[in-house]
Amino acid sequence: MSSGSGKSSWPEVVGLPAEAAKQKILADRPDVQVVVLPVGSFVTTEFNPKRVRVFYNPRDSAGLVAKVPVVG
Repeated sequence: MSSGSGKSSWPEVVGLPAEAAKQKILADRPDVQVVVLPVGSFVTTEFNPKRVRVFYNPRDSAGLVAKVPVVG
């Protein structure tokens, strides 16, 4: 995969509700699968160029994004 295939990180969505962040990421990169998970979730370590994980703070009732989502 070339690095020229589009955006690979979304720092601007930190602090947004996770679902809103997911929609923003899909608008920028409709070719990726967005997975929404609470911070601290167990995840696999393999790199997947078609996946973006959005981690939200489970202690926050609004489910706000806690980490910069990146491709992988």
